[in-house]
Amino acid sequence: MPTIAVSSALKFAPAPRNSRTPLALLAVVFAAAAIAAGCSSNSGKNTQAAGPGKPAVPVTVAPVVAKSMSLELRGIGSVESYSTVSLKSQVSARVESVHFKEGQDVHKGDLLFTLDKRPFEADLRLNQANLERDIARANNAATQAQRFADLYQQGIASKQQRDDMTSAATADQATLQADREAIESAKLKLAYCTITSPIDGRTGSILVYPGNLVKENDVPVMVVINQIQPIFVNFPVPEQNLTDIKKFMAQRRLEMVAEIPQLTSVKETGILTFVDNTVDRTTGTIRLKATFDNTERRLWPGQFVNVSLKLTDEPGRVVIPSRAVQTGQTGQYVFVVKQDNTVEVRNITVARSSALETIIEKGLQPGETVVTDGQLRLVPGATVQIRGGL
Repeated sequence: MPTIAVSSALKFAPAPRNSRTPLALLAVVFAAAAIAAGCSSNSGKNTQAAGPGKPAVPVTVAPVVAKSMSLELRGIGSVESYSTVSLKSQVSARVESVHFKEGQDVHKGDLLFTLDKRPFEADLRLNQANLERDIARANNAATQAQRFADLYQQGIASKQQRDDMTSAATADQATLQADREAIESAKLKLAYCTITSPIDGRTGSILVYPGNLVKENDVPVMVVINQIQPIFVNFPVPEQNLTDIKKFMAQRRLEMVAEIPQLTSVKETGILTFVDNTVDRTTGTIRLKATFDNTERRLWPGQFVNVSLKLTDEPGRVVIPSRAVQTGQTGQYVFVVKQDNTVEVRNITVARSSALETIIEKGLQPGETVVTDGQLRLVPGATVQIRGGL
């Protein structure tokens, strides 16, 4: 109630000596005191009326349970093709034709490019002609060598003449071998004019078209092929987890689950197949790699996915919903509902948590009840009205 104050600024005209003004002023003072006392009495009544217990706070609750939980490592992984081939020409020639479309699935041995074969066919014919010529020379040299060997036996030819003819015949035989190798090289270059896929995979953009000149083992790359069935997922983990990973990997095959952010209901399962041989000093992590069959082709090279690596199962862990855990100045805590529907604050120690569930190391026992929603309106000792959860 507003306080009634008497202003000191009020001035009264002087009264005659015989006036009863002092009695009137005294009456005014007593009246003001009575009014103030009445207001104070009414204020006390209102405060006392607001004092009884506050109404129950509606909350949702959940039980503290003991169950088997998976020990998992979670993080973000990147998808990597199982193998990647950047095709380059092994000869210098003009591109004659392209036999596939961009983004097409190809199999090992499928025809991709044809190069201009005519220069290499001409080289092959030239080397074959050289071989025929050198065969004739070699036969003649062999005949001469045999003739001079006979003459030497008869004493007609000198030893020097015999040796010269023998050396010439041997040189012609070496020339024949060189000719045959040149023919094989010409055939190989001719075969390089037909470019096929070395793996099963999916083609990328076509980087050279008919009419372009490609150089031997040089840029431009003709096309890049990625093998996506199977496929890899890379996953870096902190180095302190390496001991557990090696221990459980020695016991059994470890499964990795990949979840595409846009398809949270779809999960792909793979097997951990690779642990890097060194820790990255800049990040303190070690790289893992899992192999996925990817039969539905949901995983794509370069894509980021949410991954979890299951190490083992831990039975009998104390578990509560993660939304029940609150954080205060003294650490993490929960509101525990007692038998009389009042709540108390309980400090807890969290072993680990996920988006849905939290494993409690200390502070709770199975069978207790914790508040999962409505904590903002609660104080220790408050009465609650359970509206759902159990």
